[in-house]
Amino acid sequence: MFRFIKPLLAALVLLPTLAWGSQVDLNSADAATLARALKGVGPARAEAIVAWREAHGPFRSPEDIVLVQGIGERVLEDNREILTASQPEKGD
Repeated sequence: MFRFIKPLLAALVLLPTLAWGSQVDLNSADAATLARALKGVGPARAEAIVAWREAHGPFRSPEDIVLVQGIGERVLEDNREILTASQPEKGD
């Protein structure tokens, strides 16, 4: 039984890292995804990101997240490695 504890603990430690390791597209993620995936972003900030996108159009780059009221450089830096901003296809 004890031989299973070490691998189980290792999996539990790595699981949050793996979950945060996937890319988050600011132009397609819904509020629930943003709140779940981004460090320092809860439901209210996630809704603000979606509202900004709906009012101003797609984000041009991940750095544009700081244009959202309530989102600062700290949130950008904490999530820079996983943030993307896909560009809409021509004709959309």
